[in-house]
Amino acid sequence: MYKTITKILKSFLTDAQIYKHGFNWSPMYRRTTGKIIKVSNDLLYVKIAIRLSMKNRNYVGSIFGGSLFSATDPIYMIQLMNILGDNYIVWDKDATIKYKRPAKENVYAEFSFSSQEIENIKNQVAENGELDLVKTTNLVNNEHIVFAEVIKTIYVADKAFYKEKRKLKATQK
Repeated sequence: MYKTITKILKSFLTDAQIYKHGFNWSPMYRRTTGKIIKVSNDLLYVKIAIRLSMKNRNYVGSIFGGSLFSATDPIYMIQLMNILGDNYIVWDKDATIKYKRPAKENVYAEFSFSSQEIENIKNQVAENGELDLVKTTNLVNNEHIVFAEVIKTIYVADKAFYKEKRKLKATQK
């Protein structure tokens, strides 16, 4: 459904606008209490905010850890899917969050790729067919005090390689 809507919207909006507003209007993402506040035109940079509110305040008055985690969860994967395009398979493979201190105020996270990093990903996938990419981001306040660290492992594969790999696994069963 989301891919179909995206294809239609590409006639009217930029990829960055679709990314930002698509997330912010999506019921799935809205429930996390996160909000995308900035997306670069090339999609290499995304910034989110998680504001302390009655929707995400836990028993002790800080932002519920599940809100912190779920607001950060889909960003890198969808960001990379949009940057790399349809010839690649991109999946979240693993995720860890390390809570450092209670978030009793608004927090922010930045997700970025460099052009060189994207080229390295493409080269490694071209060479090996697939890649496990590890990315880390911090949830911070305006003074850059760290409240949590999120570590994501993202699986990236050439689409043809991935299909062959799945076929091979299916025949081995």
